[in-house]
Amino acid sequence: MKALIAVLAGDGIGPEVTAEAVRALDRIAQRFNHEFEFKEGLLGGAAIDATGLPLPPATLELAQRADATLLGAVGGPKWSDPGAQVRPEQGLLQLRKALGLFANLRPVVPHARLSDVSPIKEHLLRGVDIMVVRELTGGIYFGAKTRSATEAVDECRYSLAEIERVVRVAATLARGRRRKLTSVDKANVLETSRLWRATVDLLLPAEFPDVAYEHMLVDSAAMHLLQRPRDFDVIVTENMFGDILTDEASMLVGSMGLLPSASLGADARGGLFEPIHGSAPDIAGRGVANPYAAILSAAMLLRHSLALTPEAEALERAVYRAIESGVLPADLIPRGVATPGAATPGAAAPEAPTPRPAATTRAAADAVLAGL
Repeated sequence: MKALIAVLAGDGIGPEVTAEAVRALDRIAQRFNHEFEFKEGLLGGAAIDATGLPLPPATLELAQRADATLLGAVGGPKWSDPGAQVRPEQGLLQLRKALGLFANLRPVVPHARLSDVSPIKEHLLRGVDIMVVRELTGGIYFGAKTRSATEAVDECRYSLAEIERVVRVAATLARGRRRKLTSVDKANVLETSRLWRATVDLLLPAEFPDVAYEHMLVDSAAMHLLQRPRDFDVIVTENMFGDILTDEASMLVGSMGLLPSASLGADARGGLFEPIHGSAPDIAGRGVANPYAAILSAAMLLRHSLALTPEAEALERAVYRAIESGVLPADLIPRGVATPGAATPGAAAPEAPTPRPAATTRAAADAVLAGL
């Protein structure tokens, strides 16, 4: 297969982790006899510095031509003034809207090797395999916004068509998994959520009678994600709720550095793939960022936009083997690991445990490539 992949590294650690994802895709291309062409574009703060715009026309044109887009991260304190008229995040929102990417897929699967990294008890994590589908181009993030000296308004708006299309994506995914769908809303307060719930009640029995579904208020969902995460299969929800819940769900796996995402439209070609973590400017340029989420995002790119499932599975297995072998960046090493055994009264205090060295960004990626 020949494919053009747009690479928008963005800001902070974005260029570092994206470079390793490109290396992984290049290795996949070599192993499976594909031809991937990578073209870089500016987005976010880097684009503002170079052009004054968070999404330059050349970047949008590249993404529209590409078979898929690989993204790093956007934003940082340099561009974080709340009063700024131009902000890095605007570029990402504009890109999603322009490409028609309305469904964001975020898989949450804890790794047994990392159970001591998660703040959640190990027995609650066994068997957890969740896919969160977040509506991406509607809701309060894209509604009309006004502000005066004494008042600010953010409009939350959803249409029937916007709800139907993302629910269909989620239900289709559930049909290929455990056939269970949880729709998350705030229907006891919000009119948009009441429309959301009514739409789900009409669409699922008519089009997906084989998929069991339930409604859950977002505050209950936030609690149950930590209390009984194994009960969830596919979750579908609106834009802001999905943004918040998936960040919370990252604690099930222990770090945002492990969670990839795919943003898809009506046509699988042309999707946008990115780790859910931010630009982490505090560690940018130090070579210590975790590249696993970016590489797993590249695996989602292979599966969803290029329809290369065996290649995606090979890359995912390579990441899991690297983790299993103990190649762990700093965010995956538990802090304060105690020495086994308790000291007896009056006995000398046990020696402090020997710190486990953290893998660099390049070392972690090299471990993945070694498994391909």
